[in-house]
Amino acid sequence: MTLLMLTLLQAVLGFDNLLYISIESKRVAAEQQSFVRKWGIGLAILLRIALLFAVTAAIKSFQAPFIELHSFAVDFSMNVHSFIVLMGGAFVIYTAVKEIAHMLADDDLEHSGTDGKRSLATAMFWIITMNLVFSFDSILSAIALASSTDETGARSITSANMIVMSLAIVFSGVMMIWMADHVSEFLRKNRLYEVLGLFILFIVGIMLVSEGGHLAELTLFGYVVEPMAKSTFYFVLFVLVAVDIVQGRFQKKLFAQKSAASGA
Repeated sequence: MTLLMLTLLQAVLGFDNLLYISIESKRVAAEQQSFVRKWGIGLAILLRIALLFAVTAAIKSFQAPFIELHSFAVDFSMNVHSFIVLMGGAFVIYTAVKEIAHMLADDDLEHSGTDGKRSLATAMFWIITMNLVFSFDSILSAIALASSTDETGARSITSANMIVMSLAIVFSGVMMIWMADHVSEFLRKNRLYEVLGLFILFIVGIMLVSEGGHLAELTLFGYVVEPMAKSTFYFVLFVLVAVDIVQGRFQKKLFAQKSAASGA
């Protein structure tokens, strides 16, 4: 049951990762895109397992602050965990904004974002790196979910717990490899949904930045940075998808009415 829950958790939290992988893979040559997606995720699975063992062994170090600042305007206590989440969120926001701006500025929409603008190695590097950033919180959640309680009531991690968490990472990774091509193909055939995907990715970046700020106990001019709740994120995601579907159907209806009127 724990293995099933962890696999589903990894799969659900990996949805935003699939969006990033689909966008990043478009920057290499068309014949290399599937290779980049599959091998990028495959190598990331191995690194996620290594990260799992590293976080488990040094979890206190990830929580210990390495830089602090206390002033009238800015107050924070940064640790490795908050730094990774903050930088990852900032990079996701930058990627989403850059792709949206590129989409609006590009005159050739048919080949927008393609034609091998990035090397194979560079694309795989960013896919693996962002996969690790996206998986950091899911690994911490998996540790909390799979850890056992010893005789003293403290939480501990056994070898059986590590095996279960490693299997969950592998199973969810295989699901992502299978889904990556389908998601990319869907976005390729339905270009309007690519806009929706970019704005979802933008919100993911905001969620990561707010969570990183909360972990760093960031305060700006006396205002405490609060994390975006996962329930809020999924609600916003549902609203965005619903609006996009309704708007698309309404637009088709308007086109049909205009065509009928011009034909008459």
